[in-house]
Amino acid sequence: MIMSQQLAVGIDIGGTNTVFGIVDRRGNILSDGKMSTKSHDNVEDFLTELHGHLSKLIEQAGGTENIRGIGVGAPNGNFYTGNIEYAPNLSWRGIVPLANLLEQRFGLPTVLTNDANAAAIGEMTYGAARGMKDFIMITLGTGVGSGIVANGQLIYGHDGFAGELGHCIVQPGGRLHPGTGMRGSLESYASATGVCNTAKEFLTNRPEVESVLRQYALEDITSKMIYEAAMKNDALAKEVYEYTGQILGEALANFVMFSSPEAIILFGGLTKAGDMLMKPVRIHMENNVLPIFQNKVKLLFSELKESDAAILGASALAWEMKD
Repeated sequence: MIMSQQLAVGIDIGGTNTVFGIVDRRGNILSDGKMSTKSHDNVEDFLTELHGHLSKLIEQAGGTENIRGIGVGAPNGNFYTGNIEYAPNLSWRGIVPLANLLEQRFGLPTVLTNDANAAAIGEMTYGAARGMKDFIMITLGTGVGSGIVANGQLIYGHDGFAGELGHCIVQPGGRLHPGTGMRGSLESYASATGVCNTAKEFLTNRPEVESVLRQYALEDITSKMIYEAAMKNDALAKEVYEYTGQILGEALANFVMFSSPEAIILFGGLTKAGDMLMKPVRIHMENNVLPIFQNKVKLLFSELKESDAAILGASALAWEMKD
């Protein structure tokens, strides 16, 4: 039992699952847990289950007097209001005053932001961005999220929703994003979903090109299959990463010229592709920035374990709270 050191609670709410844990100031996760998000259509039912799990962990850590606060990362989480606002991948519709509801349940100060902003704060507190005052965090998962840090501060904008770089248009009139109705957004190409769609387009439009991916039905192809095919030197799968890297690199060039970051940190499942993705990203980023920006920006992979990053990022929000 830990009695003398201050701890923080980190909660990351995803569309499918919610993870949570107790974290110390050094970024050690002392205890953690997981529960389903999508099985709860009502936020009150979700909070009842979460309270049941988390209160046990808090008790084991010496009680609420040892907890500085609760940090939460969630889709469409608004730092200013503490609300989840119109999250498309959650079943709780409209505006959900999540920070207030958690404060009522646990009696602890609670701060909320979106999941990519939480990842950026986690990276600045515990990961590759330690000591940096200017960097951009890009999360490459099912979607593309981002957090922008400038002059040592996370950029929230006037309404709390700044930093939606994944929805910037990079191919005008391009691929339809079914969730937003927009065409040609970065997320449509540089996410795991985008990579799958690129592979399907290549397989459909180039019937003469052999690929191990042809043994699968188009609708069954996953980003993992594409990665495994590329690792076996499958030419079409490797070209998917070249194309994805080009689009991402061109987008990052714009982001570099916008905020002149010291580094861009990439996180998420797509980064497992390593140099197959990073090499074209670097080439196309450098080829599309002004000379004053060339060879100045580090491209880094996150130093946080993927399994821990969500909890660490959310918990880091609690250390940011003013006394």
